[in-house]
Amino acid sequence: MSSAELPDMVTTSASRVRAGVSLRVRCSALLRGTALAGLALAVLGVSGAVVSSRAQSGLTDQLAGQVDPAEPLLLEANELRYDFDRDIISAVGNVQIYYGDNTVEADRVDFDRRQNRLRATGNVRLTEPGGNVVRAASMDLSDDLRDGFAAQLQLDTPQRTRFLAESAKREAGNRTTFNNGVYTVYTSPRNPPDKPPLWRIRAQTIVHNQEEKTIEFEKASLEFFGRSLAYLPYLSMPDPSVRRKSGLLTPSAVFGDRVGAGVRIPYYFALDPSYDLLVTATPLTKQGVLGQVDWRQKLIDGSYSIHAGGLFQAQPGEYSTSSGNRRFRGVIASQGDFFINDRWKWGWDLSWRTDRAFLNDYSFAKFGNASDVSQLYMTGQSERNRFDMRAYAFRISQEDYSAAPALNSPNGFLPVGSMLQDKQPFVHPVVDWNYIFEDPVAGGELSLTGNLTSLTRQRTDAISIGGVDRFRGIEGTFTRTSLRADWRSTITDPLGQVFTPFAYVKGDLYFLASQDRNVNSLTGESVVGRIMPAIGLDYRFPFIGTFEGGNQIIEPVAQIIVRPNEGRIGELPNDDAQSIVFDSTTLFEYDKFSGFDRSEGGTRANVGLKYSVQFDDLFNVSALFGRSFHLAGTNSYRTPDILGATTSSGLETGSSDYVGSVYLDTFQGFRLGAQGRFDGKSLAMRRGQVEATGIYGPVTGNLAYAYLSSQPALGITTPREEIIGSASLRLQENWRLFGSMRYDLQRKNTVRDSLGIGYDDEGFSMSFAYAEDRSRNNGQTTDRMFFFRFGLRTIGDTEFSSSADN
Repeated sequence: MSSAELPDMVTTSASRVRAGVSLRVRCSALLRGTALAGLALAVLGVSGAVVSSRAQSGLTDQLAGQVDPAEPLLLEANELRYDFDRDIISAVGNVQIYYGDNTVEADRVDFDRRQNRLRATGNVRLTEPGGNVVRAASMDLSDDLRDGFAAQLQLDTPQRTRFLAESAKREAGNRTTFNNGVYTVYTSPRNPPDKPPLWRIRAQTIVHNQEEKTIEFEKASLEFFGRSLAYLPYLSMPDPSVRRKSGLLTPSAVFGDRVGAGVRIPYYFALDPSYDLLVTATPLTKQGVLGQVDWRQKLIDGSYSIHAGGLFQAQPGEYSTSSGNRRFRGVIASQGDFFINDRWKWGWDLSWRTDRAFLNDYSFAKFGNASDVSQLYMTGQSERNRFDMRAYAFRISQEDYSAAPALNSPNGFLPVGSMLQDKQPFVHPVVDWNYIFEDPVAGGELSLTGNLTSLTRQRTDAISIGGVDRFRGIEGTFTRTSLRADWRSTITDPLGQVFTPFAYVKGDLYFLASQDRNVNSLTGESVVGRIMPAIGLDYRFPFIGTFEGGNQIIEPVAQIIVRPNEGRIGELPNDDAQSIVFDSTTLFEYDKFSGFDRSEGGTRANVGLKYSVQFDDLFNVSALFGRSFHLAGTNSYRTPDILGATTSSGLETGSSDYVGSVYLDTFQGFRLGAQGRFDGKSLAMRRGQVEATGIYGPVTGNLAYAYLSSQPALGITTPREEIIGSASLRLQENWRLFGSMRYDLQRKNTVRDSLGIGYDDEGFSMSFAYAEDRSRNNGQTTDRMFFFRFGLRTIGDTEFSSSADN
């Protein structure tokens, strides 16, 4: 409203009011003198008592000269009043004031132009630009809302934290002091709005510094369920809006039979927006002080981190049964990921430790990405092309051991279980490459797959089983490069029969250097080449039937592959094709070997029957049953290589074992899946797995059964049979009971088990767990672990862990 629009009639609040007033003026700062003048000018525009045109003109000119059009202000209220004597403007009834990103709501607002103050009373609500919402019985604010005093205050932040106080005072627009205050968290709108918090911090004084983003508590106490749990003379923490701030993090307790009792004390340095440092000291009553350093940094094209930890053990004899029996123990690890462009990236994941048992013995401390595998990598990917190159080093955790007499090593080789680290290879590197041609070739899809693997092993890993020498790894340096071309096309005839002719050719070139000459079966040539071509046909004829309430599909599948015999079996190293798993998932694989070091040869047919049924809005069942037949040539699975892992694969006979699977999905939280391999003659189970997952009411569970028959050719003289299960039971809205177990049915003993209870809500979490592990190879029969976690949102988490070895 401009001064030119003012009528000749003006009123005062003492004489007359007008209902439903909505005014917009412009001022440089909310409720400054100019703003008050603008409001007064607006009030004077309301029709009412008559003043002289001379007086009105003079006041209009004076006030109009003070109004700055830089910032809009909107005032809405039921009534507006102006007291000329005290120079106070009053807005009464459903008052709403909007200025920039600030909002003030109240039953009544008085503007004192002489003092440049605003006083709001009755259901006062102030919304600040940052999202804070302040509620109070009354509020006295400066003209720009930066400073003020409030009584019976409640402050809610966007992070769902809450301050309550008898009174509060803000100074310099930055420092807010809460007297007799309470700090806590509150629930989100999806939860009960009046749900009381389990915890709160009550303090004589709470100081919130918005510029430094800190909250300080003086003479405070931590309360649970309204009762004081701990007295805190002084406590400081970052503002809930802060993600990174230097300071002491929440300590955690540690206890173990071998390490003693201790406390992890972490201190965080927020050095720069792009890098930070975490330093942790853990004094232990038995072993001294474990120190840790964690460094992280982000760069323009990626990020990296460095993690290190170590200690001089005061009592190394506590680990006399493992490699941990030494004075200094430690680890260093690093991880990095960097982008070359939008398709290529490179990085590393490296770790080194002084001994094999360090990560397990000090598992209460996390050392970044430290693990048994270190690697360097570079990858690139486009829509039709993928390249991956990696170099590996393996640092094992298993301790050396004395093998059973039945597992002797051949003469001239290291005993089984000794010098295990030297038997691990360095891979330098392994390269995988895939390319799919965009345009059809001869009416079908053509793709290329390449692999290069080069590795060095210091010691031969040999084992003698039943008088037959077998080799899991050969000393020396071996390099193999392989290239495979695949072509296939799909034809569907008018009857719905689907024919997929295919062909592939694979070529390998081996470079063998400094190999162990004691392995007599290996070729003495330094360069060896071989090639494997193949043609085949895949046939499917799906029959689709519908019925009331669903549909079903019956699909017979047949596949034939014609190839020459595999060459040089047993004369070449085998590092990546040792694992042979024949089941329903590999029944129709062209080559069932897991890697490139072996190439399946001979003519083979794979046949099976697929069935699926889908009930409308209910559940789905799918099943597959079939077997494989070796028709001509040399059976690659019957002829053993230097390891002989294929002789118990189920494919070594002319007619393979049967394989089958069945899956059930109710789409209501329950799934059941089973796979099995059965003897081709007796139908006895050779390999089986059943897994069920489900959610029913408050129960979530997973149960799996696994069976593997004996494999005497590999030194496995007894069957292996285990049950693995886990479950979680929600006791109430926030309480849960959880546990897991792994049980060996053959030996009738529990391998691992755990049990715990936890509580979680929006502001508080707590869990306690107890676990036992009898599978570790550290000279102890049982490892016991106690774990306790305690967390307060915005305050921090702490935990207590202990280990007991028997």
